[in-house]
Amino acid sequence: MRGLKRDIPKPKISINWNSAFFIISLSLLISITILRNWTIEQFAGTLLVCIISIFIPYKDIERYNPPYLKHKKMLFLLGLILLSTVLFGKAAEYLLLNLSRGLGFIPHDTILFGVPIAFGAMLIALLFDPHTAIIFSFTIALLCGIWQNDIDYSFYIFVGSILASFSVIRCKKRHDIIKAGLNVSLANMVTVVIIDLLSDRFYPVELLPSVIFAVASGLSVSAIVSLLLPVLEHVFKVTTDITLLEFVDLDHPLMKKLMIHAPGTYHHSIIVGNLVDAASEEVGVNPLLARVSAYYHDIGKIKMPEYFVENQSSLVNKHDKLMPHLSCMVIISHVKDGLELADEYNLPIPIKSAITEHHGTNLISYFYSKAKEGQTDAPCEEDYRYPGPRPQTRITGLLMIADAVEAASRVLTDPTPSRVNGLIDKIVNQIFLDGQLDECELTLKDIHKIRKRFSYILTSILHKRIEYPGFDFNEKRKKEDTSAPKSSDTDKKSSAKDKAKRESNKPMDESGSNAFKS
Repeated sequence: MRGLKRDIPKPKISINWNSAFFIISLSLLISITILRNWTIEQFAGTLLVCIISIFIPYKDIERYNPPYLKHKKMLFLLGLILLSTVLFGKAAEYLLLNLSRGLGFIPHDTILFGVPIAFGAMLIALLFDPHTAIIFSFTIALLCGIWQNDIDYSFYIFVGSILASFSVIRCKKRHDIIKAGLNVSLANMVTVVIIDLLSDRFYPVELLPSVIFAVASGLSVSAIVSLLLPVLEHVFKVTTDITLLEFVDLDHPLMKKLMIHAPGTYHHSIIVGNLVDAASEEVGVNPLLARVSAYYHDIGKIKMPEYFVENQSSLVNKHDKLMPHLSCMVIISHVKDGLELADEYNLPIPIKSAITEHHGTNLISYFYSKAKEGQTDAPCEEDYRYPGPRPQTRITGLLMIADAVEAASRVLTDPTPSRVNGLIDKIVNQIFLDGQLDECELTLKDIHKIRKRFSYILTSILHKRIEYPGFDFNEKRKKEDTSAPKSSDTDKKSSAKDKAKRESNKPMDESGSNAFKS
């Protein structure tokens, strides 16, 4: 309408000056390293190409892996590996060039096939993820092509780097790196043959030195990665699958301590580990990290195991002598105690996140309900909730569901498949409606897959067995039932009330499993 001004917000262009400084500084260092002719035109052109080449992976990380940008050390590590790869390639070229001059019969183009550039992409795949390694392979191949002014060499580096990234996706042991190096050697050999065919100079005599250097490059990649990986893991506190293998071992001192002092919690953690491992592939998370997180998520119960129902061997419940709020504080304290033990035993950061996030901000319903009994004013609900944070990743969200499901499954007296499915549905719905999964990346499709896998695993674990011939393990219970005097209907009603009262006063685990009884 005329006469009316419409306040249309103007688009704001936000510039992250820290990121811009990082990109320009890294581009400047790389351009100085690969520059061959020291002229203003060459320097300006090389610098602009480097800025564009580095800006592309930066935007890709910003889109697909934003946590790397939040943790500045990871961004610094990425830039350090990129710069170190170029510097190492330059140093290797210098050494091999002097070797060729000393021998006198090896051409420069052949020598370049021996430069182990692919180690950078392999490190990125191990320390970051395969997607980032692919973008890194593209960037380093482009930079190497500018460095040597040769598109064939760019193709050679790209193929070797890509295969180096793919070869360590399932790297579980140190010797898997050697196998990956052999794969890189094979890829380099094939690429050298292709380059010779495209250049119309395919002569077996001249091809042999190139193949030898290509094979040596792949083997050198394995050696360099094997030396640098433990150093980078320790300095930057990065957790790889190779590191996780040290913690999945049940002979770890902390797991032994859990088994001795809190055997019920130990057994619970093993079952939860099986659950998350079975569902992790379905939702696209690392199964090894999920299992290790499940093993150590309740280690804080080591300090006061007798306050948790799975570790109580007698009918005496220590919470009977405590006020509900004090009992709640004791239950919540196992998260803080777990973090202290994690620091003491140098557990990786993802495991520490699992310890703090696997309960989220869940309500400890048993003690909250107990605190409301006989009071006119309801207690503050926030005082009976875990401090959080809520699960931030798929793994911790999966762990939260598995932890609650395993704990609640212990109350099933007749674990038929339908009852197990009903129990899982109740727990998942409760967690979902409480908003505990709002901050992680689990989708409804993922939750459906988790339900299906958990149902299959729990039904198998809680299966019935046939009675052994000649053994009647329920004989004592039968005698007690037959010897008990018959009671009237009133007595039956009172006994049913007493039974319900005793059932409601059962000691609960820290997740408040009684809220999910079927």
